[in-house]
Amino acid sequence: MSTIQQYVKEARAAMDKSLDNSKKEFSSIRSGKASVSLLDTIRVDAYGQMMPMAQVGSVSAPETRLLTITPWDKGLTQAIEKAIRDSDLGLNPMSAGGVIRVPLPALNEDRRKELVKVVHRLAEEGRIGIRHARTAARDAIKKLDKAPEDEKKQSEKELQKMHDEHIAKLEEMLKGKEAEIMEV
Repeated sequence: MSTIQQYVKEARAAMDKSLDNSKKEFSSIRSGKASVSLLDTIRVDAYGQMMPMAQVGSVSAPETRLLTITPWDKGLTQAIEKAIRDSDLGLNPMSAGGVIRVPLPALNEDRRKELVKVVHRLAEEGRIGIRHARTAARDAIKKLDKAPEDEKKQSEKELQKMHDEHIAKLEEMLKGKEAEIMEV
């Protein structure tokens, strides 16, 4: 037997998860600045399986337009370079002295606008996740037979308030990322 509080709690967890997922997606979008999370989505063919970049080397951002990767195993240098070149990030890595340097080219205006569209699409996916969590909880609460009507109404207001707060946080993240991308 689930209670109204449980449904509200589950909805909050689902909304938080949508927000976290959007934040993670945003961090993988390239802006003008170097960020170690930029390479998180890249998988490297190492030891016969596809491994995340963080498991084959240490990634750092020593300058605003440069990433460096120090492979744990020097034999993986070629595989790491290939994985970065093959990604859709438009990066060209170069290795020197056991360190792979990845300079980040400046973004042109068209590419910036394209990235802003991608960020807006990702934000919309986040909004959908948040709305879905609210709707699922509201529908489940409406189906509770033994719950008092005033408690149902109160929980609906609470869900709406939670929804609005999460959407506002997402919009804030979106504005920040958009400004970061458009910054020259």
